[in-house]
Amino acid sequence: MTKINQSTLAALQKGNHPAFEKVFIFYYTKVRTFILGYVKTMADAEELAEEVFVGLWQNHKSIDPEKSFDSYLYTIAKNKALNFLKRKYASKTIIEMQAPSTFSHSPEEEYIALEKALLIEMIVEKMPAQRKKVYQLRQQGMTNEEIAQELDTTKRNVESQVSLALKEVRSAFRDYLIVFV
Repeated sequence: MTKINQSTLAALQKGNHPAFEKVFIFYYTKVRTFILGYVKTMADAEELAEEVFVGLWQNHKSIDPEKSFDSYLYTIAKNKALNFLKRKYASKTIIEMQAPSTFSHSPEEEYIALEKALLIEMIVEKMPAQRKKVYQLRQQGMTNEEIAQELDTTKRNVESQVSLALKEVRSAFRDYLIVFV
C-alpha cells in the first residue's frame, strides 16, 4: 500500500476499527522513526508513537478525510515528542534546582533558569556526535586530557570541539536574549 485513501480515513472517522488497523500498520513505523529523530531513544519513540495512535483512536471523530492526514498525524507526533522533551528536561532541571541552595530565587528566575537549561539541552542534542560527547564529558567535570584519552583523540581536537560547542551555546543565547527582551 502506497497511501491511505480517503475512504479509509472516512471509515476511521466513523470509528471503524479495521480502518484504524490499516492506518496503524501503514504509519506506525514512519511515526516511530519521525519521533526517534526528536527523542533519540527507541524505547521512548515507541512509547510516544503508541500514545499518538491511542490518541488518534480516542479522537477519531476529529479526523477530516478532506485534509492532509499526513500533516495532521505528524503534527500530533511532533507535539508529543516536544512535550516529552520539555517534561524530561524540565523535571531534570527542577530536581537539580531543588538541591539545597544558599540563594532564594523568585518564580520568574526559576522559570528563566528552566528555559535556559532546556535551550542548552536542545542545542546539545543537535550537535554532531563527537562534539556532543565532548561537551557532555566536559560537563561531568573531566579535563581536556581525560576526554582525549577517553575518546582516543588529541587534546587539541577536544579543545576545538569544546570551543565550537560553547560558540553554539553562546550564539543560541544571543538569539534567546533578543527574543526574550
